[in-house]
Amino acid sequence: MGNLSTFDFVVIALYFLLVFGIAWFVTVKERSGSSSKDYFLGGRNLGWFAIGASLFASNIGSEHLIGLSGSGARGAFPEAQFEILAALILLLLGWVFVPFYIKSGVFTMPEFLEKRYNKGSRVYLSVISIISYVLTKISFTIFAGALVFEVLLGIPFWTGAIVTVIATGIYTVFGGLKAVIYTDMVQSMIFILGGVAATYFGLQAIGGWDNVMLAIQDNAPEPETFMSLWRNKEYSWIGVLLGAPILGIWYWCTDQFIVQRVLSAKNIKVAKQGTIFGAFLKLLPLFIFVIPGIVAYALSVTEFPDMFTVTNPITGETKTTTDAALPALILRVLPTGFKGLVVAGFLAALMSSLSSVFNSTSTLFTFDFYKQWKPKASEKELVMVGRLATILLVLVGLAWIPFMRKLTEGGGIYKYLQSVQAYISPPIAAAFLLGIFYKKINGKGALAALWTGFVLGIGRLVLEFMSQEGGLAISETSLLGTLITMNFLHYAIFLFVVSIAILIVVSLSTQSSSKELDPSLTYQYGNKKTSSDEKDSGSNKELWMTLAIIVVVLVMWWVFR
Repeated sequence: MGNLSTFDFVVIALYFLLVFGIAWFVTVKERSGSSSKDYFLGGRNLGWFAIGASLFASNIGSEHLIGLSGSGARGAFPEAQFEILAALILLLLGWVFVPFYIKSGVFTMPEFLEKRYNKGSRVYLSVISIISYVLTKISFTIFAGALVFEVLLGIPFWTGAIVTVIATGIYTVFGGLKAVIYTDMVQSMIFILGGVAATYFGLQAIGGWDNVMLAIQDNAPEPETFMSLWRNKEYSWIGVLLGAPILGIWYWCTDQFIVQRVLSAKNIKVAKQGTIFGAFLKLLPLFIFVIPGIVAYALSVTEFPDMFTVTNPITGETKTTTDAALPALILRVLPTGFKGLVVAGFLAALMSSLSSVFNSTSTLFTFDFYKQWKPKASEKELVMVGRLATILLVLVGLAWIPFMRKLTEGGGIYKYLQSVQAYISPPIAAAFLLGIFYKKINGKGALAALWTGFVLGIGRLVLEFMSQEGGLAISETSLLGTLITMNFLHYAIFLFVVSIAILIVVSLSTQSSSKELDPSLTYQYGNKKTSSDEKDSGSNKELWMTLAIIVVVLVMWWVFR
C-alpha cells in the first residue's frame, strides 16, 4: 500500500482548516443558529446551486466512497442503477412533490403527513426515520469513515470512528443546516475532482482502458456481465425498474435527510432548479466511483495482488475487502500533494454526509417530539434541544456499529444499505404517493398500511440476520423461507403492493370517519395555481433541462446494457 507524505498531511490539514473556516463564518457571521428557522432550515433563503450541491454532497457519503467503488471492484455493476435512477427520482421531487412541500410551510416530512392524514402518521414516520438513520446513515457513515481512516491513514478502526464523530459534531452542532450546506458546496467539487483524478491516474497506471477490459476478460468470473447494468443475477431488470424506484421515492422525495435541503429554498422555482442541478450531479457517480473501482480491480489482477488487503495497525491482522478499492487506488496511483487533497476531500465527504443526517435527525426530534410536548418552547430552547439530540444519536449510532460490521463481513456495504432501505421504505413511499394523488386515502388507511409494512419489513430484517447467524433454520421452499430469501428489490415490490392494497381497502371502508382534507395537499382537488405560483413553478428552461437528463439516462442504459 502506498503512503501519504508529509506534504500530503499538510494539504489535508489546510483543507480541513478551509472547511472549518467556512463553517465558522456561516455560524458566527451569518448567525445561522440564532432562530429555529435559521438553524434547521437555513433561513429558507438558499439558492439553487447551494441546494443542488448539498443534495449531491450530503448523499455522496461512505456508501459511495467505500461501498459503490467496492461494487465496481466486485463486478456488482448494476448497483450503479441506484445512482442513475436517483437522477430521475430527483426530477420527480422537483416537479411533483416540491409544490406541496413549499406551500405547506412544514419543517419536517412527518409534519406534512400529519396535515394530510393524522397525528399518528406523523409519530410513525418520525420514529421510523430516526430508527432508519441509526440503522443505516449514522452508524454506516461512522463505520465507513473509520474504515477510511484505517486504510488511508493507518489509524485503528474505533479511533477513526471517534475522530469522525467529534470532527463532524464540532460544526454541525453549532452551525445548523446553513453551515452544513455551505461546506457541502466546497466538498462536492472535491468529490468530483477526486473521482476524476482516481480514474485518470488509475488508467495511466494500467496503460489505458483497453488493458482494463483485457484484465476483466482474462480474470473476472463472469466477464460478459462485469460491466452490464442489466445482466446480473442479483439485480434483475424487474427489480431495477420496479423495486429500486420505490426505494428512490422514499429516499429522495419523502425522507427528511434529503427534503430538508429543498425546504430551505427561497421559493418553488428555486427548489425545482436545485433538484434539477442535483439530478445532473447524480449522473456522475457511475464515472467517478464505480469506474475507479473497476480500474482498481484490473490493477489488483495485473499489478498489485495485495490491492484490497487491509492491515490492522495494532494487531497486525490482515483482511481482504473490495470495499477498500477507492482508498487503495488513491494511495497507489495519485501523486504527492494531489493525493493529500483527494484524501482530505473524501474524509470531508464522510463528514458531510454525517453532518447532514445529524442535522435532519435533530430537526425531527425537536419539531416532531419536543415541540409537540412543549408547544410554547422558545427559539433558543428549540435550538439547544436539537444540539442535545445530535449528541445522543451519535452515541446510539456508535453502539449499532458492531452489529452492522457482522452484516457486512466480506464486503457488500452498498448492498447492505440498499437492502435495509428496501425493508422500511415501501409503506412510506405508498403513503406519500397515494396521499398526494388520491384524495380518498385517509388516516386510518395510512396507519394500517404503515404499521403492516413495518412488521413485514423489520420482520424480514430480523429473520435474515438470525438465519445468517445460524440460529434459525427455515426451509427455502416454505412460504416464510421464500420471503426471507427473496431478492431484496423483489421484496420491496411485494411490500409496496401490499401497502397500496391496505391503503385503498381500509380508506374506502372508513370514508365516513375521514377528516376534512386541505385542498392544497392533493392533486385530485384540482386546486388552481395563483399567479405567484405560476411565477415560482419554473419555466421552459427547467423543462428542457429535465428532458436532457432523461435522454442522458437512456443513453447510459444503452451503452452499459
